[in-house]
Amino acid sequence: MRITTERLLDGGLLERGFTLGDIPGILWTPTSASGSVPLILLGHPPLGLRQMYPRLLARARSASADGFAAATIELPGSGERPREDALEQGRGDLLRVTQAGGPVPAAVVDALILPLVERAVPEWRAALDALLSLPGIGGPVGYSGGVIAIGVRLAVVEPRIVAVGLFAGSLVPRAVLEEARRVTVPVHVLLQWDDEGNDRQASLDLFDAFASAEKTLQANTGGHTGVPEHAAHDVSRFFRRHLGRPAVPRSR
Repeated sequence: MRITTERLLDGGLLERGFTLGDIPGILWTPTSASGSVPLILLGHPPLGLRQMYPRLLARARSASADGFAAATIELPGSGERPREDALEQGRGDLLRVTQAGGPVPAAVVDALILPLVERAVPEWRAALDALLSLPGIGGPVGYSGGVIAIGVRLAVVEPRIVAVGLFAGSLVPRAVLEEARRVTVPVHVLLQWDDEGNDRQASLDLFDAFASAEKTLQANTGGHTGVPEHAAHDVSRFFRRHLGRPAVPRSR
């Protein structure tokens, strides 16, 4: 890992850009923390870190207010990373299907999501290795956000992740439903009931498949970007409970 930029943001939030090989990423840490702090990995859709930055920063500020570090990396084939044929083909197939107005076939979902999962999960694990080697960054570790299939795979294969907060806003391959039966860590799933780009029933089936002793599904009316503020607060409470930090009072 190579730190490429460093700046202190208002509110005592230290932001550091980094590269891991050719993968860009961002790490946010609270300057008020003493000792080692838990870490939340911030998942996001493959739209590029530049486009996603405002939302990622808002989530990092929330994590910092709870005493956590937060980090993210650029996904394969997005942002400034080189395009990849398999991912581009999957995106093209999805666009043609949605423009035609029909349901998305399972084969198109698989072709779009599974290659991304296969590429992205090892990169997330390598980033976690590097992040946990930095002074002041420790466990436990949580994963928050989407692509939901990436979060499911990480919950299965990465023992350092002790809790996952997932956003049911992306397509779910059939194989991921089977993987979900191996997830045993606490799970909090946020579902926007009227999400125009999401298969609601597939999201409900995925939640039902989780083998976790503690799992919560929070469904709110509204579209993909209409997540209510109180839902984000509930996710924060979930991570405070499982990453070992006491609740922090929030202004109303």
